[in-house]
Amino acid sequence: MKFKLFTCFCFFLCSTGVFAQTHSTEIGAETDNDSYLLQGSDKYYTDGIFIYYRHALNVSESSKLQNKVLGFEFGQKIFNPQSGSIANAEGVDQPGLIDRPFAAYMYVGASLNLLYKDESSLKLTARVGIIGPGAEGKQIQDFVHDNFGFYHPSGWEYQINNEAQLNLSAEYDKLLARGSWIDVTLSSYINLGNGFTGAGVGPLVRLGSFNQLFNSVSTQSTAIRKEVANPLNRHEIFFYYKPLANYVAYDATIQGGLFDNHSGLEITKNKEPFIFSQQFGVAFSTSRFVFDIAAIFHTLDDKEMVQTHQWAAITGLYRFR
Repeated sequence: MKFKLFTCFCFFLCSTGVFAQTHSTEIGAETDNDSYLLQGSDKYYTDGIFIYYRHALNVSESSKLQNKVLGFEFGQKIFNPQSGSIANAEGVDQPGLIDRPFAAYMYVGASLNLLYKDESSLKLTARVGIIGPGAEGKQIQDFVHDNFGFYHPSGWEYQINNEAQLNLSAEYDKLLARGSWIDVTLSSYINLGNGFTGAGVGPLVRLGSFNQLFNSVSTQSTAIRKEVANPLNRHEIFFYYKPLANYVAYDATIQGGLFDNHSGLEITKNKEPFIFSQQFGVAFSTSRFVFDIAAIFHTLDDKEMVQTHQWAAITGLYRFR
């Protein structure tokens, strides 16, 4: 009898690990850097760090929604010209080498992700923050380079001036077609604010073992309060390709603050109105962890950039509750 009870107890623990996959809360981080691609580059969008907290909200069974996720985030992005050091052999800065402005953007944000039973979704996000010296780009880059054996950056005195930021965004996804191991989704977004205004659209192609868009890495919806629909797979592991055509109406990290008079040593540039981006990645999840690893390739951001640019993004999340 004791052996049977012990066997049942062990089976219960194992079953909990295998079948209890729903977790309503997740926390994690993303790190972006061009050096992750092992090309020896240190230019343009060179570094980003993001902290995420997401919590799934209650959804009534009569609702058209399948999942609803409230999110909070903190982020910082750092931009350089073709190099983080524009000094010549004598150590004198050469402003003419600034083909994309030195700039940093720091913010906090909140989002509401509405995920529908028909596998469409609408994610609304508001971010408040700052561009310019107040975003601490110079300090962070100096610390990393000086303490990890890299060259010492120079040229930050020419960075974009300070300006407070309010930026809004909406992302819409809609499943177009699905087979047993492949599906195609329409992805789109629109940005509006004094820092970033523009829009983009393109397909998302997934290959492998993936779940519905209301509970997937692809739509930042792995936090879910109640699993009403059976998932396609207990765990996700898939490759994806996401090309996007982007229209840029305004980019404060290139053009400077929308309401700034651009005084002092600040150097700004003229943005390119159309940018094509491609993202190649692999995503996978376990009962507790979520990972997304991607390489992103961009065409020129402004009219004076001498090269296109690319970077890698690594995201890890832990789910609980």
